[in-house]
Amino acid sequence: MKRRLCLITGASAGIGAEFARQYAALGWNLVLTARRADRLEALAAELRAEHGVEVTVMAEDLADPGAPARIVAALAGRALEVDALVNNAGYGLPGTFFSTKWEDQAAFLQVLYTAPVELTHRLLPGMAARRFGRIINVASLAGYAPGSAGHTLYASVKTGMIKFSESINAECSALGQTDIHCCALCPGFTWSEFHDVNGTRSETDKMPKWMWMEAAPVVKAGIDAVNRGQPVIVPGLANKVLATLTRLLPEPMVRAIAGSQSSRYRRMD
Repeated sequence: MKRRLCLITGASAGIGAEFARQYAALGWNLVLTARRADRLEALAAELRAEHGVEVTVMAEDLADPGAPARIVAALAGRALEVDALVNNAGYGLPGTFFSTKWEDQAAFLQVLYTAPVELTHRLLPGMAARRFGRIINVASLAGYAPGSAGHTLYASVKTGMIKFSESINAECSALGQTDIHCCALCPGFTWSEFHDVNGTRSETDKMPKWMWMEAAPVVKAGIDAVNRGQPVIVPGLANKVLATLTRLLPEPMVRAIAGSQSSRYRRMD
């Protein structure tokens, strides 16, 4: 039987690399894309040796608006049909809206919102033709929280990814595509390079350990949820409690709490 194929963005480290490991362990072939070709090749070699799966590496920077089209064209050129898409690529942009350049904000929007939406739009028709598909959009617990000072667009983009995932999941169901599911995975603080890259490691290291999760259970929760057809999943008991509180507590109280705590993990400079 032909193996299913999963495309993972931001696969060179952290949650993306863990998605690659777990899908490979399930016997899926992979297409891995990120900026760092050397890391992708090392991960690909590991997965081929350990699981005997086929792994294709595509070094691309999703900040380039042409990258999603190039990725899809390269897939078509190799006759690769994507059965699962994991939109994982992302980063934090430290500082306030006042202190950052628009070019940096535009690149942030391109990587975290426009590129995943475009990849979904380009790959969904093939999934529909084959009547099978899985789409996991890595959102964030921040999508449930109110906006706060610093990292200005992060929460709004993640909220958008949650609503986008819900809409795609609902549309597939309404159109009779009962085996195509889209899920927003909303992790809280997860051990990875994310906070090293955006320069907030010293701040986040001061946070209590109970707020953190390893990447493996986060990824497993996402894979299990999308297979169930669940449109949103918040992994981990502590994160579930926090997400619930944001909906139950009065909005002024939630904003005040978020505002008082944001300086612990968000840079304002």
